[in-house]
Amino acid sequence: MSSKLHRLAALLVAAYPLLSLAAPSAAADPCAKIAGLTFVPPADALACYKSFPFNETLRQNVLTNMARVFDFYTFEDFYLNSPPPFQESTNNIRATLAKISATKYETDYDFNKALYDFTTQLNDGHTRYFPACYNAFQNILPAPVVSLEENGVQNLFVAPDSVEFISQLGTEYTDFFDSINFDWKRLAGAKIVQIEGQDPYDYVDLIARTVSGNYLDHGVRVNSVFTSYRISGGVFSQRIGDLAGPLDVTRTSLNFKLITVNSTKVETVQIPYLADFIGVAFTDKASFWENNCAANDATNGVDIRAQSSFARSVRKQPKAEIIDGLQSRAIGLPGPFQPTAPPLNGSDDAIKSFILPDGKTGVMFVGTFSPNDFDQFQVDTIAATNALKAAGVKQVIIDLTDNGGGFVCLGQFLHQFLAGSQIGYPGFQSTQRANPLAQKIVAAHVALGDNDIGTFYSPSNWAFLNDTLMPDNFNYNNPAAPFFVNGRSDPTSQRFEDTCTESFTQPVPKTPPFDLNTLMNERHHTKIAIFGGKPGENVEFKGMAGNQVLEWADLDTEIKSVGLQDDPLAPPDLHNWRTAWSFFDENRPIVRFPYTKDTYNNPQNLWTFAASKLFG
Repeated sequence: MSSKLHRLAALLVAAYPLLSLAAPSAAADPCAKIAGLTFVPPADALACYKSFPFNETLRQNVLTNMARVFDFYTFEDFYLNSPPPFQESTNNIRATLAKISATKYETDYDFNKALYDFTTQLNDGHTRYFPACYNAFQNILPAPVVSLEENGVQNLFVAPDSVEFISQLGTEYTDFFDSINFDWKRLAGAKIVQIEGQDPYDYVDLIARTVSGNYLDHGVRVNSVFTSYRISGGVFSQRIGDLAGPLDVTRTSLNFKLITVNSTKVETVQIPYLADFIGVAFTDKASFWENNCAANDATNGVDIRAQSSFARSVRKQPKAEIIDGLQSRAIGLPGPFQPTAPPLNGSDDAIKSFILPDGKTGVMFVGTFSPNDFDQFQVDTIAATNALKAAGVKQVIIDLTDNGGGFVCLGQFLHQFLAGSQIGYPGFQSTQRANPLAQKIVAAHVALGDNDIGTFYSPSNWAFLNDTLMPDNFNYNNPAAPFFVNGRSDPTSQRFEDTCTESFTQPVPKTPPFDLNTLMNERHHTKIAIFGGKPGENVEFKGMAGNQVLEWADLDTEIKSVGLQDDPLAPPDLHNWRTAWSFFDENRPIVRFPYTKDTYNNPQNLWTFAASKLFG
């Protein structure tokens, strides 16, 4: 992964054919034991998972699908030798798939866990394998962790707001700890000395390497280990963090050495996990499989030409979204940590805007680019900007904490709106991998001409580099452009641009509404900072790979809708789809501030601190 490149990938969600399962007795059925319960001991959840035997037919179906979908993964060959500081992600993808194909597994869970871990450790949040069958529970530790600085020294702590935060899970969660006489509340704010016999930051590094995924840069992944604030469902919430809230139930507890608040004594505490059910309700083993594992109408794509309501579709909206944790529980940010400044107009969904008490600093907290309403996001951007201008603010902070991405075109709208239409095209140049099946898909779209179905590979969805739309009959994948990486030939399509400006429903000002020195960095040399991380660890400017995600159903629909479902290269029923090329190499360091007890999980305090440091 060159520092010059951003890239985005795709999602595979495993869903299996419905198998005929013999009905076991209730006493012998580990899934029936936990049916209907919201919280269960992780060992019980794992026993349900492991009750499904390994099936070679299912393995070969999944691996054939995965191998052929990886043909579309634009950065496969970059993984052969990932350069520093991204070398943790180095992986020979085909060799790994071959090893998984040859390994003997005892249960279906063991096979799927191997695939899940493999794609997680590619460290690309847009290219993940999520076996829905075995992501039905989330493990939750009643001791989320955070790195805080006190008196110039950084240490790991149990989050000081743990009681207010974890209590929101309800008595079904907290009563379990009462029943085993475990006082988790007294751990809030405790200084952590060791985790599992390791220096606490070493254990954080382990979680960042093996559990977090999502980001190429290790330093960015470290922040995912900790609890942090975000917007979820249009409201302020708090992530549990990858240490205390993994989508994995293999651990039943963690061993801590810690010093509780108002004590100087180091004590050893074995803190239990409790698994939270986030899947589809079931009553026994058979219904668990049917409701959480078996293929359904949403699993695979469809031939949209066969749909009675089909008409040439409107322009497809590409997405670049981190899909990890979309099912995981969202817990509200405790009231004492929520901003006291009144929200401005346009703060009802993905954007929360405020004026800080200094009266001169405005904030736009953009929690996601996947709002409930694509057009409303644009309206809200304008409403927030107008409110900030009317109040006479002199400087603006854009907060993207835990923003998981979303619609590519909404990111471009925000960029162009804040920078002014005078900048021209607000996005990146892009390419697709020109593998043989992709070339056939584009050729099939071209052959349809005026009757083209208008899906993602359609030429009319893209623009030439002079920002003019491609005609229906332009084959941007023929001829392919030569490209070599790590000694391998990996041709791409011709370069193209998004057609986002055709999707904007709101007018964009010609000139910036605010001084760009308070806004974006790469094209406009603005100031950028990150909070958190760990002592002595740099955070890379381009720690994220990004452009566009196609989920498996999208790709399957594309193949079927141009009549290529029987092509020998097509994946079977049961994806990084295109690359974004950066404007230039960016080596300037990011300013990093550690969290303190005043700024962690307290957005307004953090914004006030950031304004004092970034604007002087």
